[in-house]
Amino acid sequence: MKKALATQGIPRTVWALGFVSLFMDLSSELVHSLLPIFLVNTLGAGVLTVGVIEGVVEATALIAKVFSGAISDFIGRRKGLILLGYGLAALTKPLFPLATSAEMVFLARFLDRIGKGIRGAPRDALIADVAPPAIRGACFGLRQSMDTVGAFLGPLLAIALMLLFHDDIPLVLWFAVVPAMLTVMLIAFGVSEPEREEKSHTFHSPIHIDVLRRFSRGYWWVVIVGAVFSLARFSEAFLVLRAQQTGLSMTWVPLVMVVMSLFYTLSAYPAGKLSDRISRTSMLVIGLVLLIAADVILALAQSVLGLMVGVSLWGLHMGFSQGILATLVADTTPRELKGTAFGIFNLVSGIFMLPASVVAGLLWQTYGSAVCFYAGAVFAVLTLALAPRLPHRKYHID
Repeated sequence: MKKALATQGIPRTVWALGFVSLFMDLSSELVHSLLPIFLVNTLGAGVLTVGVIEGVVEATALIAKVFSGAISDFIGRRKGLILLGYGLAALTKPLFPLATSAEMVFLARFLDRIGKGIRGAPRDALIADVAPPAIRGACFGLRQSMDTVGAFLGPLLAIALMLLFHDDIPLVLWFAVVPAMLTVMLIAFGVSEPEREEKSHTFHSPIHIDVLRRFSRGYWWVVIVGAVFSLARFSEAFLVLRAQQTGLSMTWVPLVMVVMSLFYTLSAYPAGKLSDRISRTSMLVIGLVLLIAADVILALAQSVLGLMVGVSLWGLHMGFSQGILATLVADTTPRELKGTAFGIFNLVSGIFMLPASVVAGLLWQTYGSAVCFYAGAVFAVLTLALAPRLPHRKYHID
């Protein structure tokens, strides 16, 4: 049985969702690679304001996933919620070039992240539904890797457009609309989900005590580790601001996101595939060590070269952690509750994500950028201390 599973290829739906992630991240990262500079230089916002905006919107995205995940389990369908989430995000893209204040940027980011929250848990649950357990890590790694291809191309396109249009940020931001609309069409015509047995459903709160009791001890340790990890993982907006601080011009600041996404892309799929053969916990530990090194180097960097070394390690840490955590959630939960499981995981992570970026912005504005990154390293060390509590099984057969 295991040999048969090992020879199965990655399902078509996983590939389709990978391309959906690619196009949406191309759109989103084109915006996000310029947005911190747009906020600070053009709209006059402070670093603490950037931290508050990023903390609130990213936490909102994660918290919203708890409801979409539970709803997708209840109705037995994932695609409709995925389409709704990506569609809402696509509709927000024109708001960024039209923004004339930090409040308007906040509104656009908030609605965009609501869309991300709606789609995230059902998408991950759909991948868990269709992925053969023996290659589950590879499936999550592929989706994550294609996501980061878009995250690589978005800032690269931003640089080219900034050069072409002489640093006209609002004009450049309009180009994010097209790939966002492409994702909606791709979901509508390219994503399918497996047939499910028709049965009656009783809707329940995703945090109902009877539901919570059905999850294993291993799952709850994944939730705890993910929550503490969120404190160490403040917004990449601070990487963009650090780039400008070390001397990169406005045109070339998106290069930071290009480099980070390149290393993320190159590592996400190999890390996921390797986690199907060895302990996933070991892969996550590597990711945490990489994050600690990245934070220390970014705190000490006095040149663009030092900055890029730190950013490269940050990208590698993402590749060795994000898909791995998602796979651990899938490994430790029953099939019929995977949407709820991803939702609860993201709810708890979202609660911790809010103070992460706010505190990072406050530390930066009060004590300087170095203290901000050193604080991230401390939280990464705390996460590393908890990692041995995670389950060590390679995969779980539903």
